[in-house]
Amino acid sequence: MKIAFFGDVVGKPGRAAVLEHLPGLKARLRLDFVVVNAENSAGGFGLTESIANDFFGAGADCLTLGDHAWDQREAMTYIQREPRLLRPLNYPLAANAPGKGAHLYALPDGRRVGVIQAQGNVFMRQTLVNPFEAVDAALDSMPLGAVADAIIVDMHCEATSEKMAMGHHCDGRASLVVGTHTHVPTADTMILENGTAYQTDAGMCGDYDSVIGMQKQNSLTRFITQLPGERYQPALGDGTMCGTYVETDDKTGLALRIEPIRMGGRLSEQVPA
Repeated sequence: MKIAFFGDVVGKPGRAAVLEHLPGLKARLRLDFVVVNAENSAGGFGLTESIANDFFGAGADCLTLGDHAWDQREAMTYIQREPRLLRPLNYPLAANAPGKGAHLYALPDGRRVGVIQAQGNVFMRQTLVNPFEAVDAALDSMPLGAVADAIIVDMHCEATSEKMAMGHHCDGRASLVVGTHTHVPTADTMILENGTAYQTDAGMCGDYDSVIGMQKQNSLTRFITQLPGERYQPALGDGTMCGTYVETDDKTGLALRIEPIRMGGRLSEQVPA
């Protein structure tokens, strides 16, 4: 199976990059399944139904969220009727949270792809329940190679150590564990010891002439003065679409290959051959 995962979409430049590049890339790589983390799509804060529909129209099969899941209030009702949209599964009293954090999707050819999103706790503004226990339960519900033909885990958190720990925790039980939230693509794409593909952060889809996708001056003012400034606004230059490409073994669901994806904008381009 050929899978692509794209990191946090930030504002209009990120949306434009995905809508411009994803349809052609999906055809070029013959992608079977595409996941996009869309939690910063609406002006840098949250996701709307209209934007989600644009991503689905461009070729996304699943959208994930994160700590900005509910910044747009409409997401709380939209997620309850859209199974292709996932929020972190490890909310306290998760059964009472809108939507779901894990789902098994059926492809037209009958193969099944599980997507799980967890949110970490280290340095995060929210404290959720233990993500490792929550992911264990989700993995147990859709065993790789038996129930699911591939499984993708989106680990949304700040600390690289927490992301790496989740990768090793899921090794051999997931096809891909990939980090989101920090918006910078890491150079550690690899296949772990027991066959799970891993990257600490897929990067963002947005303008890299920025501070993690936001306009530079406001961030600089806050760092320099330690005073509150104007509300953060997305940078509006050309966007780069950043993500991860994975090929899996249909017999086991484990990874055979992982490569980074970068298209458009300021970063050097890299597209799997």
